[in-house]
Amino acid sequence: MNKNLQLPQKIMLLGSGELGKEFVIAAQRLGNYTIAVDSYANAPAMQVADVAEVISMLDGNDLDRIVSKYQPDFIVPEIEAIRTEKLIEFEQRGISVIPTAAATNYTMNRDRIRELAAKKLGIRTAKYAYATNLEELQAVSNKIGFPNVIKPVMSSSGKGQSIVNSVEELETAWNYAIAGARGDTPKIIIEEFIDFEVEITLLTIKQWHQPTTFCPPIGHRQERGDYQESWQPASLSLGQLQQAEQIAVKVTDALGGAGIFGVEFFVTKDEVIFSELSPRPHDTGMVTLISQNLNEFELHLRAILGLPIPQIEVFSPAASAVILATEHLDRVVYANVAEALTIPDTEIRLFGKPDSRPNRRMGVALAKAKTIEAARQKATSAASKVVVN
Repeated sequence: MNKNLQLPQKIMLLGSGELGKEFVIAAQRLGNYTIAVDSYANAPAMQVADVAEVISMLDGNDLDRIVSKYQPDFIVPEIEAIRTEKLIEFEQRGISVIPTAAATNYTMNRDRIRELAAKKLGIRTAKYAYATNLEELQAVSNKIGFPNVIKPVMSSSGKGQSIVNSVEELETAWNYAIAGARGDTPKIIIEEFIDFEVEITLLTIKQWHQPTTFCPPIGHRQERGDYQESWQPASLSLGQLQQAEQIAVKVTDALGGAGIFGVEFFVTKDEVIFSELSPRPHDTGMVTLISQNLNEFELHLRAILGLPIPQIEVFSPAASAVILATEHLDRVVYANVAEALTIPDTEIRLFGKPDSRPNRRMGVALAKAKTIEAARQKATSAASKVVVN
C-alpha cells in the first residue's frame, strides 16, 4: 500500500484498444490524467482519455518525443509491438514502466516468455520450436508431430495462429503467420497441440509491497487463436487451482513489478500446463466487467498505484461473448442492440472502433445467470443479435 500516493498521477497508455479504454475509465474515476497513444486516430481509449497521440510505437524517436512532451509518472503498455529498449531508457529516467521495462521486454515476444518458463523456471509447457523460413517450419513440425499449432512470436488477438494437421497445410499456415506477425523480423513458433479439457486465464494481481492475489479462474473458448467467449468462475478442482496459482506466482515473481497479469493455462485430465502470459488486463477478463466486485481494469490500476486491493468476489456466474464484424467498413453502425438488451441481466459494450474488417472484435455481450451454462447461453445469444453494418 502506498500511503504517500497523491492523485492525480499522469498515466501514458501505449496501445489504445478496448482494454485500454476500460483502463482509462478506471484511471479517470480516481482523477488521474491519461494520455492514450496508438498507431491510428480515434482508437477506443483515445475517445475517453484526456489527450491522444498517433505514432508508431516501433519508432524510438516518436516514443522519445511524446514521453518528453508529457513526462508521465507511469507508462502502461497495452500492446506487444513497442520498441521495448526505449522503455528501459524511460525507466532509467525515473518513469515507472508497468509491470517493469524488463518484464515488458520478456513478454512482448512469445519466445522469450516461453524460454523463461520452460528453461529458466522449469515449468511444464507444450513442446515447442521456432522457424524463420518455410524449410525450418517443415523440419520442426515433423519433429514435434501433427497436429500442431503455428503462430507468430509477436502478434495480437490471435492474428496469424492456426492448427496444422498435415505437411500439406504448412505453407498456408506459414503465410498466414507471417501476415499476422508484428515486429521487425517475423519469427514463427510451433507448439505441440494439447488435448485440454478447458483453457483458462488466471488473472494474477502482483503488488509492489503486498502478497500476490488472484481472481477466480476464467474459462474461455478460442477460434483462429482469438477469444470468442469467456466465463467465470471456471470449474477447477482445488488441486488444479493451487497448481495454476503456484505456477503464476513463479512466473510473475521472475518478471517483477506490479499490475495484473493474464496467465493462461491448458487444463487436462492429468495436469495444468502453462500456455502464455500477458502483463496487462486480458481480453478474456472482459467478463469481470459484470462478474466481480472490482473488474480487472480497476485491479490493474490499484496494483500500479499501490492502492488497497480487497478480497475479490464473484457475485454470480457470468459470461462474455464477442461481437464480430463480418466485412470491411469505413463507417460502422450497429443494429438490433435494443433486441439484445431485452435478455435479462445482460449488458452490451461497443468499443467505438472507427472501422471494421472481417472477424475484428467490435464489442462484447456480458451476462449473469444462476449457472455458467445459462450465462454463456445468454451472452452468446445477445452477441449474435447485434449486427455490425
